[in-house]
Amino acid sequence: MGGYCSIVTFLEVIRELGRQSVPWDAQKTGVVHPVVHEMHKTIRNLLLADDDEDDCIFFKEALESLPVDISLATVSDGEQLMKFLIASEKLPDVLFLDLNMPRKTGVECLTLIKSEDRLAKLSVVIYSTSLDKDVADVLYQKGASYYIRKPSEFAKLKEAIHNALIVLAQTDFKQPSKDKFILYS
Repeated sequence: MGGYCSIVTFLEVIRELGRQSVPWDAQKTGVVHPVVHEMHKTIRNLLLADDDEDDCIFFKEALESLPVDISLATVSDGEQLMKFLIASEKLPDVLFLDLNMPRKTGVECLTLIKSEDRLAKLSVVIYSTSLDKDVADVLYQKGASYYIRKPSEFAKLKEAIHNALIVLAQTDFKQPSKDKFILYS
């Protein structure tokens, strides 16, 4: 089932760029940080395409625990994803895409997304339980931005999501060199 959750925060502070990490004590201090690039490209809206309800809940909880102001929408299969994107007036800033979904696989969706003019610039982070180097090479060639192998530990998932958002903002949503494609394995 598709769903929508919103992470609401009241105070936003633009963090300095560079390799500095966002302070993890933001919940204690009340200071939250949007993920912002020096050109003020802000990541505000994420879309997660994943058919595993537990993985969606895990992702949502990890995102909510980060000191960021980001909304999350979810879809549960490839056809629902494509309908969502085509019907959306405003595209999400980043799509986290599972590979193994019913009705249309993640690879099929990525191929369609990158072939549609309106969707082609959408940053797609592959988010999958498996990691096959040959498949990762194909996904890179098809235009995926990054690849994250789903961590099983909450702290590692939180770190993987946070790092992906920072790297995307810092690189202006551009695909990295092939050696930097896999963010977490």
